[in-house]
Amino acid sequence: MAIIAQKCPHIKVTVVDLNQKRIAEWNDADVNNIPIYEPGLSAIVAEARGRNLFFSTDIERAIDAADMIFISVNTPTKTYGVGKGMAADLKYIELCARQIAKISTSDKIVVEKSTLPVRTASAIKNILENTGNGVKFQILSNPEFLAEGTAVADLLNPDRVLIGGDTSMEGQEAIKKLVAIYSNWVLKDRILTTNIWSSELSKLTANAFLAQRVSSINAMSELCEKTGADVNEVAKAIGMDSRIGSKFLKASVGFGGSCFKKDILNLVYIAKSYGLNEVADYWEQVIVMNDHQKSRFAKTIVKTLYNTVSGKKIAFLGWAFKKDTNDTRESPAIYVADDLLDEQAIITVYDPKVTQTQIHSDVNYLNSRSELENKNGLTILDNPYDVCQDSHAIVILTEWSEFTSYDWQKIYDQMQKPAFVFDGRNVLDKKVMEKIGFVYQAIGS
Repeated sequence: MAIIAQKCPHIKVTVVDLNQKRIAEWNDADVNNIPIYEPGLSAIVAEARGRNLFFSTDIERAIDAADMIFISVNTPTKTYGVGKGMAADLKYIELCARQIAKISTSDKIVVEKSTLPVRTASAIKNILENTGNGVKFQILSNPEFLAEGTAVADLLNPDRVLIGGDTSMEGQEAIKKLVAIYSNWVLKDRILTTNIWSSELSKLTANAFLAQRVSSINAMSELCEKTGADVNEVAKAIGMDSRIGSKFLKASVGFGGSCFKKDILNLVYIAKSYGLNEVADYWEQVIVMNDHQKSRFAKTIVKTLYNTVSGKKIAFLGWAFKKDTNDTRESPAIYVADDLLDEQAIITVYDPKVTQTQIHSDVNYLNSRSELENKNGLTILDNPYDVCQDSHAIVILTEWSEFTSYDWQKIYDQMQKPAFVFDGRNVLDKKVMEKIGFVYQAIGS
């Protein structure tokens, strides 16, 4: 919405939410205090906010005034009932649709922006068209393909913009209106239009394919470690094949973020609901492999540290699921920390953008131990050198660029000996680290 407001100063964009605290943060006088860290975002918000970009809790007024409404609410994995642990929970989508239907007094275009299971649009349309107040709605699907950490660049210069809608004349007119918005900065040949079901399924499919690549190279990383091959060399060799390409072939401790696991589980559930068990099993293995990689990494740490980490200080560098974001959802760091805390390790954490409150919340959410046990076993500091002081091992869990600029000789000198580094993101140079004196282990080598 910030990008649309920046690129379309003639369009009024209002972002609404029930959460008053969150809206207040978006309206903070210091634009650097906005709640999402994303390179370049604060400058864009500063340019458009108050001009044609507004943040409000007055949801009813915004709905009534709008010609086009983007539904961008959370669609988490269900934790209850039918489909528990796999299906997308659509209660927030339905609540949005019912509120739009209740308040609207004029015709509107409703755009699905949240990641949704295929054919959700029909449910939204059914709710909207049975209001009895004569208002007409058109439903469009416009899934987002940005990546956190590069979201601004991805939105300013997207690989494609996908818009799905009805094949009726009214549906095609609605598509044209959304195309016209994106055409203010996106080339026409990058704006794809499809039927609404293809658009909904394309988002799930894209995330599934990307996650599959990560799990595939991670599966090979384990084989590399057993055979003496180097996964980085393997990835480079196969990545030069034009049919494969090099993106998403970087071995690591595993993928995280809000989308990959959730969307694949949703895809698995959809396949099972249609009786496509082999399809479901195929995609579920992507999740199995990713969970295995995180567990395997934690076990490697314990095994290398003489089969015990009890009472040993383990320094974590990075907590966010990837660099250049403060998002920790499904971050591998959470699960590695959980495994090591179960082994009675003492963990200290440094991340340049993730707050202490968020880190404690992430660990407590797993409910493996009491909050007091977690607080006693995990400490967050704002200085990486203090985090590493007197540690037995350093574990790198986010590929923050600043890690490569540290004085690693200084860090080595203040650690317990032998000093171990477990590089879960293949950030550092193995030869340099071993020359200093570290026992250095990276994924897949």
